[in-house]
Amino acid sequence: MSVATAASPAVLPAEPKVLDPAIGGAGRLNEQLCFALYAANNAMGRAFRPLLQQLGVTYPQYLVLLVLWEHRELRLGQIAEELDLATHAVSPIIDRLEANGFLVREMDPTDRRAVKVLITPAGAALEHQGVEIQNAARCRTQLSDEAVVALRTALVNLAESLGSK
Repeated sequence: MSVATAASPAVLPAEPKVLDPAIGGAGRLNEQLCFALYAANNAMGRAFRPLLQQLGVTYPQYLVLLVLWEHRELRLGQIAEELDLATHAVSPIIDRLEANGFLVREMDPTDRRAVKVLITPAGAALEHQGVEIQNAARCRTQLSDEAVVALRTALVNLAESLGSK
């Protein structure tokens, strides 16, 4: 085995390992799982964007609303955990939703260090439109119910195997 030093760089194998063509070659962009996920994520965002404009929210804001429609109130850290994001990444989203009157923040009376986020009546009123948006976006996928369940399960398993949640 070769050890890299400042004077001698690491030695790579003379011939790269050939990957199974069924899972993609190392240099072929369109055969990469990471690129397929990236392209699908972008396509989903493009499908949602005009639908969410009707609500006046962005996709990240919509995700926060989804969490609050389900739970009605949570600590800021719990919302971040649900979305698999850092708290500092969620705070600006919460700021914009609060400025639009869709939620409010208050100190948690049981823990003064924690901030609770509560959906407002205006935010709760968007839930029906949120369901319609989900249905419209779901129809755009042209996937059967079974295919949606299978794909979602595969993606959740992938995220877990890569260290998410």
